[in-house]
Amino acid sequence: MSDRCVQKWGGKVANRIPEEKVEQVRSAVNIADFIGQYVQLKKAGKNLFGLCPFHEERTPSFSVNEQKQIFHCFSCGRGGNVFSFIMELENLSFPEAVVKVADFGHIELPATYTAQSQPAAPKDQQQADLLKLYADSAKMYQHILVNTELGEPALKYLHERGLDDETIQTFGIGYAPANQLLLDFFKEHQTDYQLLRQSGLFIENQNGDLRDRFVDRVLFPIKDASGRVIAFSGRILKQSPSEPKYLNSPETKLFNKRSVLFNFDLARGPIRQQKSVILFEGFMDVIAAYRSGIQNGVASMGTSLTDEQIYMLERVTDTLYVCYDSDMPGQKATDRALKLLGSNSRLTLGVIQMPDGMDPDEYLRANGRDKFVQVFEDGKQTPTAFEMQYLKHDLNLQNTPDQLTYLQAVLEQLAKLSSSVEQDLYLNQLVAEFDLDKNDLKAQLRSLVGKQAVQRSGRGAQNMTPPPETAPLAPSPATVDGGTNNNAPLSRVEKAERLLLYRLLNDHDVWLRVMAIAGFHFVHDPYQQIFVYAEAYFKTHNQFDLGNFTDFMADSDLQPVVTSLEFMDVASETSKEEIADLVNVIMTQQPLVLQINQKKAELTAAKQIGNHDLVQQLTLALIELYRKQQQAQQADYF
Repeated sequence: MSDRCVQKWGGKVANRIPEEKVEQVRSAVNIADFIGQYVQLKKAGKNLFGLCPFHEERTPSFSVNEQKQIFHCFSCGRGGNVFSFIMELENLSFPEAVVKVADFGHIELPATYTAQSQPAAPKDQQQADLLKLYADSAKMYQHILVNTELGEPALKYLHERGLDDETIQTFGIGYAPANQLLLDFFKEHQTDYQLLRQSGLFIENQNGDLRDRFVDRVLFPIKDASGRVIAFSGRILKQSPSEPKYLNSPETKLFNKRSVLFNFDLARGPIRQQKSVILFEGFMDVIAAYRSGIQNGVASMGTSLTDEQIYMLERVTDTLYVCYDSDMPGQKATDRALKLLGSNSRLTLGVIQMPDGMDPDEYLRANGRDKFVQVFEDGKQTPTAFEMQYLKHDLNLQNTPDQLTYLQAVLEQLAKLSSSVEQDLYLNQLVAEFDLDKNDLKAQLRSLVGKQAVQRSGRGAQNMTPPPETAPLAPSPATVDGGTNNNAPLSRVEKAERLLLYRLLNDHDVWLRVMAIAGFHFVHDPYQQIFVYAEAYFKTHNQFDLGNFTDFMADSDLQPVVTSLEFMDVASETSKEEIADLVNVIMTQQPLVLQINQKKAELTAAKQIGNHDLVQQLTLALIELYRKQQQAQQADYF
């Protein structure tokens, strides 16, 4: 790394990773494979596209270029290489990012790099302190469970539930004993009182005294997408009418239950491999499936999925199966989940049903691994098949009125299907079950389809309001610093700056020609700053390498600007004439445009106050500026 990078990420020589080692890691790991852990990427032209992990969107605008090993979001403007991706996503320092990418690529780094890779100045010190607090708590709780007499009853309970020691270790399960130890532990280590208050690990009384929140409970760590502990869910060991069965951490700076899925950190890879995710109702169901080899399961932190959780899943897969309890409350929850997901997501949905009214954990313990796995292979249903079964609840299909009620409800479901083949399949099932004439069912189905189409068009008409008559908005200047308004039209000079900067970086002949122009500089500061960095870069590098250059720059805000240049649609070859025109626009035409606009404004003001002498002077000045502008259009810098 350059000294500039060392200073940026803490300025400690101990944190320094040699540039050749950084380059080894970068070149060994395909950025698409690494980002593919977090985003489902699909080929579109020469690039890969997916839903951006940095903001919510419905149309994929996040692009990865494998050839150049860079990413760029055309919506929010973020961009860079594999290191800047994970730094931005997980709030890591540069050394931490290198270590994480190296770990993904199975590249061994000397222990000094991994030991010294903690950021010297985290972007958010309080968040870093809370993460350490939770990491220490999780280690202590697991130590109590596995290695102490206090934890023996809890460990016995977990073993009786079928969890072996390896599973307990994998999920970091722990135990909070009846005699409170956590507060004493942190007091002994002189942990800041305010940090303890804000952590959610303790309950505070009116006098400001703290006590452990979790007492005599088996603790399941709740982790973020990166696998860092951010909360706990505690299951009580001795049932009490005054105590909830499960107690969760309150929401904190780290933990927002709307944005967290249990086991998402471990399941993300299997979800990509299986091309589907299984949504379970509880933590123990997820764990039961995991130890049986079904590792693409997650559970929400509440009774239904939130928009944030749905978006997390949409980024990594197209298909979701709901696998809730098969008793009636579980069936009702499945029905609610399907309706919610069907109207709020792009996911293809399915249902997996446990036999005999059991939940997944119960079924595994009662029937063993082989039968459990067989259910997931053979028990998949479409949402329509589930609804046809669910609609029979509370109906006696031996009597005619209930039969008619059921058939009407099923046909209304079938009318919503877009596939005539799928409709025909379920009609055949109704014909076989109730000994009906298929033509009669088809006629009634066509009638319902027509009614639903009329209702939809009616709702659409009610919602349509004529657009207000407004004057067209003037295009606002586009930002070039990774901020908002990235889709605003670019001015002529900014287009010229971007193309010239791209040529300068990628064609050393162009670089030499432009460097020979006395006083050359860009109009906008971000482009000028990149130009200055490039000047320093080429003093120590004979050839431009995008990944290396983005790491070389000290200002991470400029990385998206550089990577966005690489996603421009430009001709592969340049010419002397093109470069001359670009330089002309930047150095001569743009300053003249600004001067002309200024003189026009002064002329208008002079006319308004009736200053005829000033009007004459400004008019002559404007004529001279227009003459210079005409000459500038024909100027030749080379």
